[in-house]
Amino acid sequence: MRNLRMAIGFLTILPVAPGGAVVSMAGARAFFPLVGLALGGILSGLDLAMRDVLPPLVVGALLVITLVLLTRAIHIEGFLDACDGLFGGFTRERRLEILHDSHVGAFAVAGGASLLLLKWSLLVGLVGDERTFLLILFPCLSRFGMLATMAAFPYAREQGMGTAFQTERGWWQVGFGLITVVVASVLLIGGAGGILLGVALIVSLAFGRWVTGLLGGMTGDTYGAVNEVAEVAVLMTGIILLDVALELFQSPLW
Repeated sequence: MRNLRMAIGFLTILPVAPGGAVVSMAGARAFFPLVGLALGGILSGLDLAMRDVLPPLVVGALLVITLVLLTRAIHIEGFLDACDGLFGGFTRERRLEILHDSHVGAFAVAGGASLLLLKWSLLVGLVGDERTFLLILFPCLSRFGMLATMAAFPYAREQGMGTAFQTERGWWQVGFGLITVVVASVLLIGGAGGILLGVALIVSLAFGRWVTGLLGGMTGDTYGAVNEVAEVAVLMTGIILLDVALELFQSPLW
């Protein structure tokens, strides 16, 4: 329960994290997909409450805003910093220096605007009863992608927020997270969940590999960027799967 509370307190705005000094948060990362599932449940509940009384464009915007607020913008902040650091520097040292800088540059502004616009358009474009299940699932899958990169790649700094997730880490955390996403995917959307899980994992690991090549490892900011990129990839793939199924079989895929 302590690890679960740490995961909720770190990933959301809810003040449930246990008190006292925390040396390692490696155990908490096992619950990242479960916290994502809870966030998705909140989004789907709000969507069901709003979709009949508000235009789809407004509902999509409110869902994006809600997710940003519920997560304290921690992941999108990491994405913004990653845009500046990864694209604004030409050496490993300079990129890490920019990532450590709290100021927002042109790459962050352009990247953040593009990300929010794309995520909003995907949520607006996701229609039908299948929308509810994908809304529940996509934050879960993206946070498993973040967990996978924590396990697969080294940390680029000797100190930093992300070091707390590297101390006392073990493969049981990845295993528990994997069980969570597999069960959630199968129960919610059946076999299509395996496709979306594969997309989230491949995109996250590919992004992590690219970042590691530039920085020598991951950082707290790039973990957040992994989550944002994986969310967009899962939503986009879900829409494509639904369109293909309707075109070929005249029925939803799930």
